[in-house]
Parts: sequence; structure tokens; C-alpha cells
Amino acid sequence: MNMSFNFNNPTNLLFGVGTLNKLGEQRLPGKKALLLISNGRSTRENGYLDRTIDGLTRAGAEYVIFDKIMENPVKEVIMEGAKHARENQCDFIVALGGGAVIDSSAAIAAMATNDGDLWDYVFGGTGKCQPLKNNGLPIVAIATTSGTGSEMNGFGVISNLETNEKIGFGDPCLTPVLAIVDPELMTTVPPKYTAYQGFDALFHNTEVMMSNGVNVMSEALALSAIENIAKYLPRAVKDGKDIEAREHIAYGSTMAGITMQLTSTTAQHSMEHSMSAYHHNLPHGAGLIMISYEFAKFFIDKHACDGQFIKMAKAMGKQDADKPEDFLTALKRLQEECGVDSLRMSDYGFDKSECMTLAVGARTMQGGLFLANPCEFTDEDCAGVFERSYR
Repeated sequence: MNMSFNFNNPTNLLFGVGTLNKLGEQRLPGKKALLLISNGRSTRENGYLDRTIDGLTRAGAEYVIFDKIMENPVKEVIMEGAKHARENQCDFIVALGGGAVIDSSAAIAAMATNDGDLWDYVFGGTGKCQPLKNNGLPIVAIATTSGTGSEMNGFGVISNLETNEKIGFGDPCLTPVLAIVDPELMTTVPPKYTAYQGFDALFHNTEVMMSNGVNVMSEALALSAIENIAKYLPRAVKDGKDIEAREHIAYGSTMAGITMQLTSTTAQHSMEHSMSAYHHNLPHGAGLIMISYEFAKFFIDKHACDGQFIKMAKAMGKQDADKPEDFLTALKRLQEECGVDSLRMSDYGFDKSECMTLAVGARTMQGGLFLANPCEFTDEDCAGVFERSYR
């Protein structure tokens, strides 16, 4: 076990039921916020926007709303949001929403204070790999879903529709200064998306466990998160108002935001980003679920990290686990319990002939994550996982 790690996180995390009510008591990082929300209706209809505005008002802050963030956020909207922040002289950002909104906040924060185009500062693909010249606007993140853990780090994933790329962007200076994770805000997420987001959080942690960079701290947090998600996700999918289940899923998601700072995820996430870059209507969590079984099986067949798979199987409730294949049994059972075991790539427009294109795209866009795999994973291996996952 690797006993060395680097952990530096400036985020003041308020976690627990009712913590959104404490927003008005906080010392905010500015006087006028760009208040980011999605282009959907739920934040308004469920009262979360009004409660956030009330908190900002009580804390003495003004705000302007930018409500154009969509699932799988795109570069053009990021640039529009940054322009809106500059034109309204906003000095901080409040991101109220799920992973797409909080991911977008990092990119908008950066482009509100730096010249040029977002892709000038993207590392990978057609990005120009320039370092940020200025720190971004400070961010307050208020999570309304449990999936990405973005509230605990300064990175997000943005799509470029012109180049069919979906690439991670960020910098430690973009890490939120304040994060509010209130499970009450998650009780209205529909069952399907509860499952998709919950599995995203799960795979952040399972990939950390599989990574060749796992260390004593990231493993401890990841196993705790895996145990909580596996135990409570079926309950949250079955009954979204089950606040105890929502608390435990939120915990697992937020811990993933920390474990990913300590240890990189693996090529599974690169592969899904390639999938949704070429098929933009694919929800991120759904794509991860589609390839998860065959991705894990590849490394199990290679005996790349047998002990890690056994530990994860035990954390997922299979206490008698004594072989790495037990992880596949636990994973399949959890997908069945959450009703996502029958997802089909073909339903989102994929064709089996695309598998090598997706594999090459995964390495081109986020090749760095391939370096974290526990053993060699060639383009042919990657395409093979796509092929065996295809339905």
C-alpha cells in the first residue's frame, strides 16, 4: 500500500440535512454572485432557487442568474456564462445544481478572468494546453444531486461539439471555497437519474480502488463510500423521499470528490466521455453503467489487482468474497436492484462499428487516465471492452 499522498483542499464543507438554511450565515467570497442553474425547471419549481436567493440576501450579497447550463455542458455556453459574469461585474459564482452546473462553474470562473477561448486552456485533444494566467472567480457550490463530487474539487468536464470532444478542465485554484451538500435537495431527483448519478459516484470510488496510484487515505475513503452507496442506492431509487438513503448516497458522492484528488480515476471515465462526446444525448452515469462490467472483467481476467476487487466486493455486501470475480457478482446484483441492468448502447444511437473510434477518442481526449490503469490497456483492449458491452 502506498503510504504517500498529497491532500490540499480549501473547501469549507457544510454537509447534512438542512445545511442550505445556513447559507445566509456564511462569510461569502464576494458581493455580487453569478448564480448558475440549469436550463431545466426543477431548481425553480422545488424552491431551491428561492431558498438560495434568500440565503444570499441574508448574507448581504447581490446576484444575477445564468440559467443555460445543460446536461453534458458545452463550450459555447461556458463562454456565454463568463461574458455574463464580466458584463454584470460579478466577483464570485454560486453554482446551484448537479454535476453539470458545478462542473460548468469551474470553467466559467476561469474564463471570467482570463482572455481567449476555453479550449486555449484545455489539456488534451485539440486543446492548446495554456496555463491560466489569472485565478478564477471564487466559487460557492450547492449540490442538488449525488454523483460527481465536483463540489470538492476544481475540475469539470466540458464538451466541444465542433470537434466531438469531451475533456476534463480545471485547476486547483478553481476549487470551491464553500460547498453545501444538503440531502434534502436531492429528494426530488427522479429514480432513473438517482441511479445514474449514484453509479457515477460509485465508479469514481471503484476506479480509485483499481488505480495504480491508490494510497492508504484514498482507499479508506473509497471503501467507505462504496459501502454506503451499495447499501443505500437501491433504497434511494425505490423511494426518493428516503432521507436516510439520500444522506448516505450524498456522503459517498462527496467522498469521491476527495478520493479523486488523492488518486486518479481510470480509463473507464475516459471511455464514457468519448461515448457521450460522440452521442451527446447519453447521460454520463448511464454510459458508465453500460461498460462497467466488461471494464472490470478485463482487469480481473488479467489478475491486475485481485485484492482490490475482493475488498470492494466485501464493501458491497458480499462478506464471504474471496476471489476478484465476486466483485462482478456484487456489481451485477446492484445494477439489477436499481433497474439499470438492461441499458443498451444501441438505444442511444451507437453502432458496433464505432468501437475503435470510441477507443481512440478516449485516449486522445483523456489519455492521462489510461496511465492510472492497473496494467496495460491498449486501444485494441479498449475497443474490445466496448464491443463486449454493446447491446
